[in-house]
Amino acid sequence: MEKIKRFFRNKWVGFTGAALLYTLWFVVWTGNPWMLLGLPIIYDLYISKWFYRRVWYRNAEFCRRSALYKTCYEWLNAVVFATVVASLVHLFVFQMYVIPTSSMEKSLLVGDYLYVSKVTYGPQMPNTPLSFPFVHHTMPFSQTRRSFSEAVRWPYHRLKGLRPIRRNDVVVFNFPAGDTVLLENQAATYYDVLRNYQETFGREEGRRKLREEYTVISRPVDKRENYIKRCVAIAGDTLQVVDGRVIVNGEPQESIDGLQYTYVAQTTAPLSKQALARIGVTEFSGNGSVYYLFLTDEAAARIAELPNVVSLRRYVYPPNGEVFPQWPISGWSQDNYGPIWVPKRGATVELTTDNLPLYRRIIEVYEGHDLEVDGTQIRIDGAPATEYTFAMDYYWMMGDNRHNSADSRFWGFVPEDHIVGKASFIWLSLDREAGRFPTNIRWNRLFRKVR
Repeated sequence: MEKIKRFFRNKWVGFTGAALLYTLWFVVWTGNPWMLLGLPIIYDLYISKWFYRRVWYRNAEFCRRSALYKTCYEWLNAVVFATVVASLVHLFVFQMYVIPTSSMEKSLLVGDYLYVSKVTYGPQMPNTPLSFPFVHHTMPFSQTRRSFSEAVRWPYHRLKGLRPIRRNDVVVFNFPAGDTVLLENQAATYYDVLRNYQETFGREEGRRKLREEYTVISRPVDKRENYIKRCVAIAGDTLQVVDGRVIVNGEPQESIDGLQYTYVAQTTAPLSKQALARIGVTEFSGNGSVYYLFLTDEAAARIAELPNVVSLRRYVYPPNGEVFPQWPISGWSQDNYGPIWVPKRGATVELTTDNLPLYRRIIEVYEGHDLEVDGTQIRIDGAPATEYTFAMDYYWMMGDNRHNSADSRFWGFVPEDHIVGKASFIWLSLDREAGRFPTNIRWNRLFRKVR
């Protein structure tokens, strides 16, 4: 045992282990050979100790002379160490995410705290590395002050992961339409508000009025709001929604527990909140004779059996201009959509003024080209274009609460550089309607795998 202890105390053994771990993590995994410059620092820490003999020995002397200085130094050292370790874990391994809305019910509930794995799909290196630790895009105790600096911008780079995104994975990603934000109304999507202003005041006047009334800011990819949805189609798939049911490559989507739709119930007497709660219904509205309820298939069957329910039918949205890409005339709706092809890296499509609305945002915003349309001629980066080759993979995300989810049906494709990670399991779940902690813990959901 003593020999083993001496072996691990050997400075060369320590240096070899630290250098190997550093090289595998920060050089091989990140693919950045510049990080090899960190090896001399590790060598000095374990072997030469030049920095300690020339500079850091003074810190040890101060610690011996002053108990106050020693205490302050130990606390500062602990805080810095914890911040660095937590930041590395958050960047490379996992992050926590809490479900803020009901768009994934009943699969995920409001108040579920999730472990989101970044290793599964591979961690994405930050676009804005200069940022305040442990916050997303806004400083603590502020609604408007940015927590990051764009003085340094890194291009998109994702490290190798365990596997690619698969159909029906529950994925956390940066909100694609969150590149532009109304600072005074961040809950609203900028493009939806702009569209309403332009319909009311005209194209240019609507844009001008919007900028007069709001402060309009932009955010880099890694600082956009985090969303969570189910990936129903991956790059290269053809997706269609028929009467609310998803069909991918001609095959119906596999069964998902907890999928919800809006149902319309006709009743002879009011439905009590307690009766609905026993069935598991948490979202509904009604006037005593007509109710709109968000139901799973199982809950719908139980509601239909209630003696005061005369009829129950699933609501189907009529054609409307709300869905992506907001065609003037399309016949598409939230429940009858497509078919639509999900772009794949390296694939080439013919470009026309008819299909350009599907791909315009990809070309201009996600892949950074200048696009102009002059009559029927399309120009990309100044050159006439009749086709386009995609530089990234894209995905189609939808919420399991199909009639109460802002998802790809409204804002389109999710680029691969917006992917944060895979929702793996629920480590805590709090019911906001059930009192204070800890009485509001949903014990039956703790450490449940996300499916």
